[in-house]
Amino acid sequence: MPLPAGCEQGHTGHGMTLKHIVFVPGKNPKPRAAQHRELLWRTLIEGVRRADSQVAESLQSGRDRFHLVSWNYLYYHKYKDITREIPWIDALINKHGPTAQDIRQASSWEIRISSFVLNMVDHVPVLIRFLPEDARSTEQEIKRYFNNGDGVAADMRKLLKHIVRPLLEKRESVLLIGHSLGSVIAYDALWELTHQEKLQGKVDFLTIGSPLGMHYIQRSLMGMNGGRPRSYPGLIRHWVNVAAEGDLVAMGRKLHDSFGAMLELGLVDSIDDHCQGIYNFFCTNEGLNSHRSFGYLVNPAVGSIIADWWKRN
Repeated sequence: MPLPAGCEQGHTGHGMTLKHIVFVPGKNPKPRAAQHRELLWRTLIEGVRRADSQVAESLQSGRDRFHLVSWNYLYYHKYKDITREIPWIDALINKHGPTAQDIRQASSWEIRISSFVLNMVDHVPVLIRFLPEDARSTEQEIKRYFNNGDGVAADMRKLLKHIVRPLLEKRESVLLIGHSLGSVIAYDALWELTHQEKLQGKVDFLTIGSPLGMHYIQRSLMGMNGGRPRSYPGLIRHWVNVAAEGDLVAMGRKLHDSFGAMLELGLVDSIDDHCQGIYNFFCTNEGLNSHRSFGYLVNPAVGSIIADWWKRN
């Protein structure tokens, strides 16, 4: 189907509204913002190209409207030297799907056992000591975020709101992508913009490798102790969630099950989960990493979601 007039340059509808993509990264120190943004953009464009080459070409014109919420230095007080990983990112871009070994690793007995324990931890937190180091680290970082020591979590959300607020005030079209802990930060920031600032408008929300399906996280989200509909943000139009096979951070996979009340209340038009048969095939010399943002973005399943959003009126 041909794009409506104006969409080729990232515009929609009457008045040539600009389209913006806002990316909220997950935990751990990251490279300096300019380098991190460039690497994310490179993998995002490749993922879209694999889904729709024409949209990828069009999307290149929106490069200056790809915004990175660079909260990690504020939280960790250091940057990551990613030099040694760049060859692995290059290899990812030249890799067009999971290998048989990747698939075996993503569904290994170690992953299955860890997934079972993680689901138990969601109900009996004391079992966390049985989780792999990566999963334990994620839980600790999330706990630190919710504790909001020295107001750091509030400051992290301010960075996101500083970008999203003026876009909504100008009625721009926004795709908000939250990876891992970034999806939690994004959700809470949208709740604050809804209920504290009374901001109007809608964003489309794409969560990748998100832990929002876990009950222990949901209990700590903004508004979850309030009555409905104040429990939920009201600024999301369409919510799409992607979880890769073997991604332990995203084991509470189907967000439709957890946030279906938002549909009943008319706060969101749709919540769609893509959680089966999707592989994050980012590898390093340490093996497969099913959680990395670069691996999600380069996947044509995610690329297709972004391409469809770009084409939408």
